[in-house]
Amino acid sequence: MNFTTLRKGGLDPNEVRLHLEAAAREMGHLENRVRELQDQVNEAQRRADNPTFDEATLTAALGAQSTSILRLAHEEAARVTAESQERSAQVFTETQQRSASHLIEAQERATALITEAETTGTTIDHDARAAAERLIDSAKVNGEALVERAREQGRAIVEQSNEARRNVLNDLAIKRKALHLQIEQLRAARDTLGSFIATVRLQVDDVLAGINGSDEVARGAALEALRMQPAVPEPTEEELLAGTPLREVRDAALETGEDATVTKSRSRKPPKSTAPVEESLLEDDPSGTDVVNEIFARLRKATLEERGVTIPPPKKAAAHKPETPVGVLFRRRDAALEESLAVLTRRVKRALQDDQNIMLERLRGVQAMITTELEDEHDQRSRYAEAAYEALEHAAQAGVQFAREEGGAAGANVDKQSLEDCAADLAVTIVLALRKRILSDSSGDGPERVNAAYREWRGARVERLCTDAARRAFHLGVVTASTGRSIRFFAAPNDAPCDLCSHDSETGERIAGEKFPSGSPYPPLHAGCACTVVPV
Repeated sequence: MNFTTLRKGGLDPNEVRLHLEAAAREMGHLENRVRELQDQVNEAQRRADNPTFDEATLTAALGAQSTSILRLAHEEAARVTAESQERSAQVFTETQQRSASHLIEAQERATALITEAETTGTTIDHDARAAAERLIDSAKVNGEALVERAREQGRAIVEQSNEARRNVLNDLAIKRKALHLQIEQLRAARDTLGSFIATVRLQVDDVLAGINGSDEVARGAALEALRMQPAVPEPTEEELLAGTPLREVRDAALETGEDATVTKSRSRKPPKSTAPVEESLLEDDPSGTDVVNEIFARLRKATLEERGVTIPPPKKAAAHKPETPVGVLFRRRDAALEESLAVLTRRVKRALQDDQNIMLERLRGVQAMITTELEDEHDQRSRYAEAAYEALEHAAQAGVQFAREEGGAAGANVDKQSLEDCAADLAVTIVLALRKRILSDSSGDGPERVNAAYREWRGARVERLCTDAARRAFHLGVVTASTGRSIRFFAAPNDAPCDLCSHDSETGERIAGEKFPSGSPYPPLHAGCACTVVPV
């Protein structure tokens, strides 16, 4: 069998494998044939060893010709079996030799290929390492160049930012000066206007004084005219009243509560002269002011009609809404908490001012804000907690007293740890919000950021937080005083309650200390919650 020769004297492994498979199939067929012949020989041998009939009988039965054929068959079978065995042994030997030679050649070829592959792999690995080192060196050089370029660009950007900042600050300074100038002008205009108004006021006062004094002048002129007139008999009361137009005067007894009999007797006293009657009509007539107001009202109405303006109808006084029992309860709650809340707000604002001064001292001249430049957070929290604790304790005692007065609770001392937690929560809320505001602000230096942040917290924001903390301590006192008793949740009547407040107010009574469906044993349930709990 000839095989295709590959490079370097090797044989084609596929052809060798196909040839070996063909030889194996041929060997299989020969072995099957040998086994079949061997079986036939064994069967013939068995029959020969155990003949049923003797030769004479067989010869008599089959004849001499058949006997010779049978003998020749036995001899031919023995010969074919021997030849088959010899041929099988020869083929098997040749196949083993060829397989061994092919295996040796294949192993040598595989060894050569492995050696060549290892050599090639070593070369490729060396080349790859060299190329990687060259790439790393090039990347380092390029990276350093990029970093240096980025630094230069960053410096340029910083310079541009500083220049822009200086320009903005200069513009702001110019605008600030312009605003100050406008403010000064407004102040000067205000002073001028104030002096003008003062002058007008003086003139109006002089006019009013002249108007007020005109009655006296007219009265004096009338008296002087009466003196210059000739003496006439003094008129009677009926004549005087008949010639004097009088308006109907309301009975004074309805306003002052005096005895109607005394008032009527005084009003029926006849005057002694005409002048006293005129003076009493001018001074004691309560409707004189109404006449003047009526005259001015007519003048205003005529002026508006000339301008074509519709006269608005007079506003009706708002009907007084009757106060409900729940509203009375909340009013008493707010009155009981008012003093403690005022003290708490005042002390927290004072702590806020102290904290601002400390921050300004630490951040004076600081531009880039970092966390390490701020005061220690725990120290800052403790300042607010210490300022709020005493006021919160007072609010809790007010809650205990409120529970005693409203529900007859026995009362108990409020847990100190709960009050400290309340003060700590208030302090944490304020401190975290302030620090976040200062660190997130990118405009101005450290003191400017601090002033801007604390300016936002001096007003309603800190007052809302103090209100929530005071209500929390107050209701803690109510629940503590109501230990062992039932309490009820009431939603604030003047505020739209949230879902949690509505659900808690609808659950009815609960044992003091047990949590309501919202998960809290007492309000506030959210920021600005004005609900309350009361023992029942």
